[in-house]
Amino acid sequence: MYVCMCHAVTEDQVRKQIDGGAGTPRQIAKGCKAGTDCGSCVRRIQALLGEHGARPCPTARLAAKLGLAEPNTELVEPLRAA
Repeated sequence: MYVCMCHAVTEDQVRKQIDGGAGTPRQIAKGCKAGTDCGSCVRRIQALLGEHGARPCPTARLAAKLGLAEPNTELVEPLRAA
């Protein structure tokens, strides 16, 4: 299944980045460009990182603690490749 439609990046490709040591969305972006264009895939990338033991995004943790709805990813600025 595709995670990033902008760069045709699949879940398997993201998982390979994670298995290779990537632990943040920015590190994933450096490896395969996922999350560097429209940003709509960043939430899924964070979920995949969480499945592999990475710590969740601090914003998501705070929202959950306060009982707020999950952040709207359309308003989040996409990651830029460093």
